[in-house]
Amino acid sequence: DVTEIEENEAQAKQEEQIMKEQELSNLLHEKRYLRALGLAISLDRPHTVLTVVKAILKEPEGRRHLEENIVRLRKDQKEAVLAFLVTWNTNSRNCHEAQAVMETLLKHEAPDSLLQFSGIKSAVESLLPYT
Repeated sequence: DVTEIEENEAQAKQEEQIMKEQELSNLLHEKRYLRALGLAISLDRPHTVLTVVKAILKEPEGRRHLEENIVRLRKDQKEAVLAFLVTWNTNSRNCHEAQAVMETLLKHEAPDSLLQFSGIKSAVESLLPYT
């Protein structure tokens, strides 16, 4: 019977999830945005990533800080942010943040590099009507 083992694994995953969410909350409070972005992306939380982007943009020199943080993300994290911003861009309340992130990606990634992103074709097709 493996029921007990599966329950223990599920409980351990839930505890780990709670710990990561608490860490994310602490990072946001401490304004450690790069780590917060990375953690929110790894948790697959588009709304939390949007919250971090909004918090960065509210800071003095927000655009510059956003660029610094986005540029330092790994390629897979940038791909995830690109997928998130496609959704953000469809809502008029979040389109400015989406456009700021997209501008940063376009400015700092070479076109050949952008073409290597997974899902880039569908992302561009989805972004065009709203941009």
